[in-house]
Amino acid sequence: MADLTRVRNIGIMAHIDAGKTTTTERILYYTGNIYKVGEVHEGTATTDWMIQEQERGITITSAAVSCSWKDHTINIIDTPGHVDFTIEVERSLRVLDGAVAVLDGVHGVEPQTETVWRQADRYRVPRICFVNKLDRVGASFENSVETIKTKLLAHPLPLQIPIGIEENFRGVIDLINQKALIWQGDEEWGKHYDEVEIPEDMKAPAQAAREKMIETLSEFDESLMEKYLEGSSISSEEIDKTIRRVTLSIRIIPVLCGSAFRNKGVQPLLDAIVKYLPDPMELGDVIGLTTDDKEEALARRRSPDEPFSALAFKIVSDNFVGLLTYVRIYSGKLKSGEVFLNARTGKKDRVQKIFKMQAAQRKELKEVICGDIVGIVGPKMLATGDTLCDPKHPIRYESVLFPEPVIFQAIEAKQTSDMERLEKSLRRLEVEDPTLQIKEDQETGQILIGGMGELHLEIIVDRLKREFRVEANVGKPQVAYREGISFSSTVEKVWDRHVGERRQYARIEIKVEPTDDQTGLVFENKVANLPEPYAKAVQKGLRNALTAGPIAGFPVVGVKATLLGASVDKECSDESAFEIVAGLTLRECLQKGQPKLLEPMMSLEVLVPDAYLSNVITDLNGRRAKIQQLSQKGELQIVDALTPLSEMFGYSTDLRSVSQGRANYSMKFSRYNEVPEEVMTKFHY
Repeated sequence: MADLTRVRNIGIMAHIDAGKTTTTERILYYTGNIYKVGEVHEGTATTDWMIQEQERGITITSAAVSCSWKDHTINIIDTPGHVDFTIEVERSLRVLDGAVAVLDGVHGVEPQTETVWRQADRYRVPRICFVNKLDRVGASFENSVETIKTKLLAHPLPLQIPIGIEENFRGVIDLINQKALIWQGDEEWGKHYDEVEIPEDMKAPAQAAREKMIETLSEFDESLMEKYLEGSSISSEEIDKTIRRVTLSIRIIPVLCGSAFRNKGVQPLLDAIVKYLPDPMELGDVIGLTTDDKEEALARRRSPDEPFSALAFKIVSDNFVGLLTYVRIYSGKLKSGEVFLNARTGKKDRVQKIFKMQAAQRKELKEVICGDIVGIVGPKMLATGDTLCDPKHPIRYESVLFPEPVIFQAIEAKQTSDMERLEKSLRRLEVEDPTLQIKEDQETGQILIGGMGELHLEIIVDRLKREFRVEANVGKPQVAYREGISFSSTVEKVWDRHVGERRQYARIEIKVEPTDDQTGLVFENKVANLPEPYAKAVQKGLRNALTAGPIAGFPVVGVKATLLGASVDKECSDESAFEIVAGLTLRECLQKGQPKLLEPMMSLEVLVPDAYLSNVITDLNGRRAKIQQLSQKGELQIVDALTPLSEMFGYSTDLRSVSQGRANYSMKFSRYNEVPEEVMTKFHY
């Protein structure tokens, strides 16, 4: 892989059931990577290799595969669409250069599409859209493009329009080259298609769509604008060049269309990936931090000649090689047997083997260079988000963001003799999945597992049984509540104690007030002359005190703390004194601020036929849901609601019951709201 300009590292992302894995399967077939197409519904898809994925027809873990198209190597990561496994999308996008967002042509942009889109925005990932399932009843390419504008607030640029729709969908019109691409039936899984003149009845809409495409594109390019206004002809090469530039700057989103399941439109998508998405060299220097106390910005060129650096973005337990760590190499080279520095721990480790991953298959390599995504074996102490680097040239990259669990379950081994094996197995799964949290209930002594939803924990228990041979009993799901405060309060406190033979002294005055920011502590220091180490100790003490609230010991969110005053004794003050007094002060402020219990609220979208709408709304009202909006899409009603997670356990079964199996829903975490007074009476707090 010497020519990095011919490499594309991309992810396939979308809402559940939009057709990501089916699209990936067709890509692997057309590129000659596989010789028989597997199907998701049959459990034979290449990237759905886990037994749980094959049984349920969903993607649970992201899978990496490589293929070749027109002298380019495309490394693909197929990601899950279910909100419970959103961390798989997060950590994949962290290391990818580009992405393909697959949309359901019937529904357009759906809730989880919005979530993965924001994740791609966070890491500045250029992307293109593929409007899939245009053969389905109710499909609309125009409506899907419109939802990209209205729901994602992006600038879509359709490069194709469909020929026919629903059962009559048979191909696409290439607006750039002004040709029609027609797939004749499903022979050879759509491997061959005809490039012909645009049909007579499609010439007018194709010309109008091309004009609109060039007009939109010219807004981002002055020379193109001049030619467009003068009425001069614009070549396909000029259009392609401009599309590539504005796609890489994330100012527009090229949009293509097709039906992956019906084997139509995937080859032009591959062409677009090669033409418009970036190679590893195009995205500029990788920015990291120095590993010393100063933590200054440090740039590293994406070149094989630079010192080695990489990011570990996923760890899996492999039955044959033990812990397998997926890494993205950003600079330099890595050989098997080489020693590297873990920037987080400051310790050196060794790579024993390097593998090129093909879903569950692997090919051993002796050496890899920047731009590669590979699996390595050997390191024992790596965690997701760790930076691997040359010991002589240390650097630390931004890690991966992990959402907090919203649900917990008690778990115990069916056989008492298996308890130790259960704990070891859970710890191994915890290393793989940073959104899985394991803790012990201090009151009952039970082991609790926390995750992103019912399905997430269900899969964990299933994996314990199948992979680790541990049978487990699980308790009823418990919601991960939070605590907050209703009012602001100000407390002054002095810590003046003898610890051993030494006196400790610290005085602070802190104002604590509620805030809408629920991500963590908001801290402001108004004492200009307080030494920096003491200010950091105050902040650390405040953070530690927020881990357990005064009502029931749940973490506290939505709090701003302002340091108004502080006194230092040159002889007796130290950092630990300020850390202790900060914790004591905050706990008193929380008590004075009228603490309140907060529950996780979920954004819910239900798609239901008219006939069952009233049943669905009645059921939601009984779950304390607040209906935010009702809208219509074809024959379906869309119900948008905000609902407490505690009321949604078992909802999929109940929804099937009230709609005779004709409704479906999606749900994602929104925010924490105060638990109503009438519900508080059910608690023992």
